[in-house]
Amino acid sequence: MDARSDLLLPELPQPAPVAERRPVETERHGVTLADPYDWLRDPGYPEVTDRKVLDYLTAENAYFEEAMRSQGHLIETLFQELKGRIKDDDSSVPTKDGDFIYWRKFEPGAQYRLWLRRPVGAPETEEEIILNEPELAGGLEYFNVRSVTVSRDAGLLAWGSDTDGSERYTIRVKSLETGAVLPDEIPNTSGGTVWSAAGDLFLYVELSEQLRPFRVRAHRLGSDPADDPVIYEEADAPFFVGIGESQDRRFSEIGAGDHVTSALRILPSDDPFAGPVTVNPRKPGLEYDIAPVGGVLFIRTNDTHKNFRLVRVPVATPGQDHWEEVIGGEDRRYLRGVEAFKDFLVLQERVDGIDRIRLLFHTDGEITGEHIVAFDEDVYTAGLGENPEYDTGILQLGYTSMVTPGTVYDFDVAAKTLTVRKVQEIPSGYDKAGYVTERVTVTARDGEKIPVSVVHARDFRKDGSQPLHLYGYGAYGMGMPPAFSTSRLSLLDRGFAFAIAHIRGGDEMGYGWYEAGKLMQRRNTFNDFIDCAQTLIDQGYASAGGVSISGGSAGGTLMGVALNEAPQLWRAAVAHVPFVDVMNTMLDDSLPLTPIEWPEWGNPITDKDAFDYILGYSPYENVTAQAYPPILITGGLSDPRVTYWEPAKWAAKLRATKTDGNLLLLKTNMGAGHGGKSGRYESLHETAEEYAFLLMAFGLA
Repeated sequence: MDARSDLLLPELPQPAPVAERRPVETERHGVTLADPYDWLRDPGYPEVTDRKVLDYLTAENAYFEEAMRSQGHLIETLFQELKGRIKDDDSSVPTKDGDFIYWRKFEPGAQYRLWLRRPVGAPETEEEIILNEPELAGGLEYFNVRSVTVSRDAGLLAWGSDTDGSERYTIRVKSLETGAVLPDEIPNTSGGTVWSAAGDLFLYVELSEQLRPFRVRAHRLGSDPADDPVIYEEADAPFFVGIGESQDRRFSEIGAGDHVTSALRILPSDDPFAGPVTVNPRKPGLEYDIAPVGGVLFIRTNDTHKNFRLVRVPVATPGQDHWEEVIGGEDRRYLRGVEAFKDFLVLQERVDGIDRIRLLFHTDGEITGEHIVAFDEDVYTAGLGENPEYDTGILQLGYTSMVTPGTVYDFDVAAKTLTVRKVQEIPSGYDKAGYVTERVTVTARDGEKIPVSVVHARDFRKDGSQPLHLYGYGAYGMGMPPAFSTSRLSLLDRGFAFAIAHIRGGDEMGYGWYEAGKLMQRRNTFNDFIDCAQTLIDQGYASAGGVSISGGSAGGTLMGVALNEAPQLWRAAVAHVPFVDVMNTMLDDSLPLTPIEWPEWGNPITDKDAFDYILGYSPYENVTAQAYPPILITGGLSDPRVTYWEPAKWAAKLRATKTDGNLLLLKTNMGAGHGGKSGRYESLHETAEEYAFLLMAFGLA
């Protein structure tokens, strides 16, 4: 499988859409930038009403449908496979919170969830629907609930919902005593709420016109939202605001930060107008978060080591001058998170790239011992599950690996034992013994060792004759965990190996792994990915030209660079909502995310070195007249993270520039945003289309 001349692609009766070229030139740092498809950005965005823009996107969608029409049977077969692995009436593990047990479930055939509860001690059949997503989503093309919170007395429920994918959430409130939805309605929020101890008001975050979460307000039930008092407002555009609640529920937390700097303010839950108290002033590059225990704050911070350390400080004097070290920073151990419970802390760590859960026992904040939770497999993903109560002796944990379906455990803290509460059920059947997972270490071109997680059927032959799919992301310090996927089985059962490249830019090997793939080291991410593919080819997992690739959002940047710089390696590529117009986006500080992104990508407006560096790899600017493999590109018209015109412009330029006859498809969700369609089965249909595209490219359709 070392050539692409045998690709079985459809002969279409209609030509591909051709976007009009309207060159727009701008000059930055003495360099002229030409953008022939700038017109695809509707000047009225986020409203998209320009007829020519809509006509072009519609024509591309029609071309996609025509190209995939011949694969209708395969798409339906794949869809039924994917659907058959989803438990139709699936439900979450019930979790106690105060006087009630809460859980979520899907009714058979439903796209959306029911949120339920029952009193503690009541029979399992005594369930109360507290939020009915199917009812709320009725007739809507898109529906997403971001947050569901219940007041302290369990009498009120607040939720935030988005109905177009724009991530502008409207908050509503329901009485759990009467079932009535209250007249309170707050639009233009980030969706989350934090109730006061009295339950008569809640905090929420307001969005600016540029979709930036910038202001915390307090809404008292029955009042006019326009009059909601401001609790905190962030004046610095690159810093986004978020809210939360401490595990002991004594404090509401207000955070403001970008990708490298954070600062927290706390205010008592029983006095939300007391005025937020700053834990530690904002300092460039300093990140921290808190876990209160009585009169002590445990703080996870990177002040002395990039992999973070744990300190403690009195609540009354929380500033950095008073921090006392509990656990120092280490090169091999990456402290990813800390949560405080009444008698112990839970540290979520990663040691040599492998997840670890460590408990630190304490008495009034004084550490008295520790325990590390043991798991059976060598490579896995594990972390905290849903643990709403502060005073508990049972800890819910989540676990998975490339071959192990998602598992929910109860960990008995006193007995130090794990009890299985739920294992992801696969109705159509799954035999773990039929699959193998491996960890491959790749030596990158600069000598760095890059881990790759691989899974394949037990009878997979490493002689280069079988297909390999390689996935990557590598940005924002978001590591890609070696986790199970039911959808992936449709590729494995057709002879594929599936690999996740844990490239720099993520945090799989610690915070330094992230730093080594950002800003002026961003090219490490792209080089790592290409080097991982070449090593897997050398080891017989595939042959050159026998590797398909995929990535989304910032992983779409990765796809664009990999396609530009090593097109000969790829059999096909799928780029979901790809961030490919990096230069133009980073030059436009009016876009919602641009200012907060500068610490990640660089600021080409003020920094010529950053400008030159970005210009050297930005996928849109670097499309060249060469042969590219088949490419499927997706976008979302309402996407506030990667605006729809980025994939549209990239597709237009590729089609006008590339020298091959391979299929190039652009599909824009006209009623969705960054995450694609919202219903659980609708999203499966999009996966089925993606897999059908890959199988077409390999001649396996």
